[in-house]
Amino acid sequence: MKKPGTHQVAQALICFVGVFVALQNTRGLEGTEFSGGWLTGPLLSMADIGIVLFLLALVVTFMFPRVAAAIGLASSLLCLPLYLYSIAPVPFSQIFGSGHEFKVQPSGGFHWDRWALAGVLTLAVTTYVCLRGVAAASREQTLERG
Repeated sequence: MKKPGTHQVAQALICFVGVFVALQNTRGLEGTEFSGGWLTGPLLSMADIGIVLFLLALVVTFMFPRVAAAIGLASSLLCLPLYLYSIAPVPFSQIFGSGHEFKVQPSGGFHWDRWALAGVLTLAVTTYVCLRGVAAASREQTLERG
């Protein structure tokens, strides 16, 4: 069995961090009005799917690094809307939820939620690591052929 490369270890680590941060962001939302709303319900479902995909990418990283990188990118895209909604609910709903009315009007602007900000930062790092992982795997494959 081949020793895992630095890119694979970094990719697995960032997928693990992605799972942890996504779980922190979704904790306590299941079973609330948040999970059943026509705007917020799909955001929570997307984040739940993103968590499962992060776990899948973590497992697949050492066998198929390029596939795992693609799965990691997809999971990042699925988790991002929930994080953005947590940070800026009013602007988010104005852009994506035309006609969405809040039962309790939140204060406008931004809410600097630590876990949502950590999520956005984690997704940025995940995107970088996964894109580098794809490039590194492509380079290795080209060198093996050449």
